[in-house]
Amino acid sequence: MTDEADENVQVGLTGRPPRRIPEPKPLDRHGPAKVIAMCNQKGGVGKTTSTINLGAALAEYGRRVLLVDLDPQGALSAGLGVPHYELEQTVHNLLVEPRVSIDQVLIKTRVNGLDLVPSNIDLSAAEIQLVNEVGREQSLNRALYPVLDRYDYVLIDCQPSLGLLTVNGLACADGVIIPTECEYFSLRGLALLTDTVDKVRDRLNPRLSISGILITRFDTRTVNAREVMARVLERFGDLVFDTVITRTVRFPETSVAGEPITTWAPKSGGAQAYRSLAREVIDRFGT
Repeated sequence: MTDEADENVQVGLTGRPPRRIPEPKPLDRHGPAKVIAMCNQKGGVGKTTSTINLGAALAEYGRRVLLVDLDPQGALSAGLGVPHYELEQTVHNLLVEPRVSIDQVLIKTRVNGLDLVPSNIDLSAAEIQLVNEVGREQSLNRALYPVLDRYDYVLIDCQPSLGLLTVNGLACADGVIIPTECEYFSLRGLALLTDTVDKVRDRLNPRLSISGILITRFDTRTVNAREVMARVLERFGDLVFDTVITRTVRFPETSVAGEPITTWAPKSGGAQAYRSLAREVIDRFGT
């Protein structure tokens, strides 16, 4: 597929007049980071793709970004070309071994200003290992705290479930971005996730809130997608980002290439869409 065909990825598909957001200003200093949990308990909604490409777009705008892979499948790590199955130190060690520091785990990616805390299948044991620990919901918060002053954004790619690992991600986040498809089961999942966010805010993290709903994998040809988008807009209003990510073969290509779309196909519609999303995120968080 050509870049011209990929231009189907665009903004303004919500039917609202898109807000005018200026180009982000350069920063003269960095940190402390805004921590954002990228979360949806339904799989296959473009959550990991959005984490990678939003992080890369923020880095293009001069922001220092740390991506945290909190999924035992390690898709975020693989999507950045990291041979995660070969790693001896991952986020799993950070969570369960107090003597392991984040600097022993952190990896610099090929994108300038974008770093990664990787994951692999070892992380699947963490929920069992943490279950009897005191303050187990704050394990990730304690691990990330020493480096928050180095970054402007920390994006946490949560696993597609609402278990202890995801609760750890929510417990240390300032906000939640929910990538969602415009289909019925995703709509049901949004209600469950917002209820979970409310519980975590009440019991663990008073500053937590939903920072935005991101429509992903949108198919402009289907009536169902448009109907579900209308319901999401009716329910969440201005929380829904103006930027809409539509279906394109470019994103699977970037996964194989092990790099973000902003570097794999920098002039494509997909790259432009995530730059637009980055501008919205910077505008909302003021960083």
